[in-house]
Amino acid sequence: MFDMRRRELITVLGGAAAAWPLMARAQQRERMRRIGMLMGLAAGDPLDQARFAAFAQGLQQSGWTIGRNVQIDARSSAGNADDARRYAAELVALAPDVLLASGNSGVAPLLQATRAVPIVFVIVPDPVGAGFVDSLARPGGNATGFLAYEYSLGAKWLELLKELAPRVTRAAVLRDAALASGPGQFAAIQSVAPSLGVELTPINVRDAGEIERAVVAFAHSADGGLIVTGSPLIALHRDLIIALAARRKLPAVYIERSFPAVGGLISYGPDFVDQFRRAASYVDRILKGEKPTDLPVQAPTKYELVINLKTAKALGIDVPDRLLARADEVIE
Repeated sequence: MFDMRRRELITVLGGAAAAWPLMARAQQRERMRRIGMLMGLAAGDPLDQARFAAFAQGLQQSGWTIGRNVQIDARSSAGNADDARRYAAELVALAPDVLLASGNSGVAPLLQATRAVPIVFVIVPDPVGAGFVDSLARPGGNATGFLAYEYSLGAKWLELLKELAPRVTRAAVLRDAALASGPGQFAAIQSVAPSLGVELTPINVRDAGEIERAVVAFAHSADGGLIVTGSPLIALHRDLIIALAARRKLPAVYIERSFPAVGGLISYGPDFVDQFRRAASYVDRILKGEKPTDLPVQAPTKYELVINLKTAKALGIDVPDRLLARADEVIE
């Protein structure tokens, strides 16, 4: 019935038949495209929700509206490697036009599941070292995206800890040992430790129990502080880590704003929410025909220093004026 009406309409309009190719192209532009997302935190985590919202906003700015011309299928692995592999296979089976992966824990299983579907990644420390891309300038495969940070950021964390709490002579570095970037990140922190008079203790994070036992044991000796690096597992357990630091009176430096926003002392690092917004531009370009291998991996463009003065007061720390003057945000 629909085809008959369409033929009748074209007959009545006569010359309108010539316009049909234009109409077909317009319909093609508006056809529903599909994006698969593999996130690293728990489903419903406020941090992941903020990142998703930023990505959706970025898509909107490029003309993509969820439910009108683009559909997003999202999965959250909550730091579980088995779930990440299962969800990666599920997403690839949905035949998406492009995939968005958060962190190494998202990229690795997606690359195992497909070398054909384009992948845009965010918050990946060392994509070359991890084998995700051939080089930053020419990724070479089906993946490209955005660096989490440069290794030199690790040295800055220790410098900030010492500036904020000069008495610190011992620092525990909380890290995910499964990350390929771990050794390079720790080496960057270690490179400045002797000149600052700080002894480092690595603490591997696998689950909540291990984190609590290790931090409590570290806190038995005086003059300690924490450096909390970035990983999905650490973000997943951020409330526990912040609570342990508060109870044990340990000054701690974190990688991003989400930590001091809920009670952590200080953070310095990239704006990861902004990275998701920027990732939307790469997804847009791929949906319009560009290839990941032609899109260079981009470094962070926005770093922020955030200080929680309420937490500093609870720890008995008097934040130096020069540090406050450099802060992008002070939480009181």
